[in-house]
Amino acid sequence: MIPQETVNLILDTAQIADVVSDYVTLKRRGANLVACCPFHNEKTPSFYVSPAKGIYKCFGCGKSGTAVGFVMEQEHCSYVDALRYLARRYNIEVQEREETPEEISRRQHSESLLLVSEFAQKFYASQLSQPGEGMSIGLSYYRSRGIEDATIARFGLGWAPRGRTALIDAALAAGYKIEYLIDAGLAVAREDGAVVDKFHERVMFPIHSVSGRVVAFSGRTLHADNPAKYVNSPETEIYVKSRNLLGIYFAKAEIARLDKCILVEGNVDMVMMHQLGITNVVASCGTSLTVEQIRLIHKFTQNITIMYDGDSAGIHAALRGIDLILAEGMNVKIVLLPDGEDPDSFSRSHTLEQVQAFIAAGEKDFVMFKTDLLLNEAAGDPLKKANLINDIADTISRIPDPVKRSTYVEATAQKFGIEAQILFQRISKERNAAAAAPERAQQVQQVPVAQQSWEPENRTLALAEQDLLSFLLTNGCDDLEFESDSRYYLGDSVPKPTVADFIREALEGDGTSFANSVYRRAYDAFMQLYDDGLEQEDIVRRLLDSPDRDMADVCALLSTQKYQLTISAFENALTTTSSWLVAQVPKAILIYNERRLQDRIDGIRRSLKTASEQETLELMQQMVKLQTAQRKIKQMAGREKTI
Repeated sequence: MIPQETVNLILDTAQIADVVSDYVTLKRRGANLVACCPFHNEKTPSFYVSPAKGIYKCFGCGKSGTAVGFVMEQEHCSYVDALRYLARRYNIEVQEREETPEEISRRQHSESLLLVSEFAQKFYASQLSQPGEGMSIGLSYYRSRGIEDATIARFGLGWAPRGRTALIDAALAAGYKIEYLIDAGLAVAREDGAVVDKFHERVMFPIHSVSGRVVAFSGRTLHADNPAKYVNSPETEIYVKSRNLLGIYFAKAEIARLDKCILVEGNVDMVMMHQLGITNVVASCGTSLTVEQIRLIHKFTQNITIMYDGDSAGIHAALRGIDLILAEGMNVKIVLLPDGEDPDSFSRSHTLEQVQAFIAAGEKDFVMFKTDLLLNEAAGDPLKKANLINDIADTISRIPDPVKRSTYVEATAQKFGIEAQILFQRISKERNAAAAAPERAQQVQQVPVAQQSWEPENRTLALAEQDLLSFLLTNGCDDLEFESDSRYYLGDSVPKPTVADFIREALEGDGTSFANSVYRRAYDAFMQLYDDGLEQEDIVRRLLDSPDRDMADVCALLSTQKYQLTISAFENALTTTSSWLVAQVPKAILIYNERRLQDRIDGIRRSLKTASEQETLELMQQMVKLQTAQRKIKQMAGREKTI
């Protein structure tokens, strides 16, 4: 591990302008530097670099951070690898500190699993060049599918022999331990004590991590009567199915360059699309599309095109994927191939230009896709048409961005000739229902944190906690200059509280801490740096440079103007930052307290489902008290609504 003093030296030495200029041409604009953003396609520069603050910010795609964050985004690497990159650039010697025995053991075990997996890939690949079943069956299969030798070599494809211990025997002869084969999912210990190969008599597709290491395998049988067409590696220390995508290592650069990912279902589909020349393609590792896989794609682009088979199974999978992708704040289009075709067969029977043209012409947004799919069935039946419109509205409700929701509502209203307000009412009802049901909210609602890789534990409090953090990250060191008629005015002899002091007194004085772990870590880290006497910009820079990348991403979002507070906008009379702060910071505290009460009320409602008659009475009395307090706080915050 890199010692903290070396980390600090790297962070202090790295100049944001130097690092960014290695990738784009920067031009001076006042105190800042500007360029076209390297993370998305644009013609007018919206990417700003502030040498004084040591940060970059794109007002087009929203990405922001410091030098280390820029390297992570551009090179698609880890925090530690970005530090090493910067150290090399500035000729800083990195002498990594000695690890603890536990850290060494964990790292060595994971590395051993990776090494034995890479040995297995080479073993399977070598079978294709050896006389016998590897050449006569495995290699013949690949060639019969039109897979060229160069493609076989690029993806490391291979053949698992018929023998029950072929891989085990070869690995043991090469010095690998049997326990590593078992832990890597390459061998299976049977109840009778025998250990046999996991894969045998199958063509093998290695699954690579984002960094290119072999972490698992997908094996396809060639026997038509075998019910298990594909057998995939089990989950291991180095492989979690829901977080991996077949082909992501080979596709990531092109996905980022084209700002689009094409998602297919099958292993051969992905391989053949790459062979044709369309290399921004990934497949979903033998699982239904997961949120984690979508977030992995989101690291490289916000745009996904689903390209599934045109049969009923492909259509069903596409419909399911639409809601998941939209809920993650991403853009989704669908291309359905002609019935009876899949990406494999279609790519073999068409040229690159023909497939590219088909995708460009055939891509549909989800409104058009669902309409074309279901409108013929609903023709002449008002009830079915109403159900179709409601189904589209429910899908729109999954979108976290209100601007995108509004755009789709207007398009849908125009298409079906109905009032947009009717759709808005349906969507509002659906989103409110999701907010009241945490178990469902996990699927249909996302707290608007850009490209987050984590889920808030408490959605009721999440937005209020975001607002308080935003005040800390933008104005935490500013004084709150309350007027003498304010209920918060403490007199001229008492020092004016800062925003940080005021928020801390309100929270910690009541024994309260943030419910969501990432926000809580950001709050604690801010207060630690604040207590150390750092200035506002230095605090934010330290937080953006933190190895806790979830926290750093949150801080990057909430410390910029792109984040919009959920509390009321500027009032006309409040024209200065000082006036705005004295009005809005206390209001944010009130809203946070109201949300805390709502969280307790929600807890009581859940308890009522299993409470006895006596417990129900007591719980109802508690709820009435909490609701009364909640109404008072809403009145104080100016948020009371007529029911």
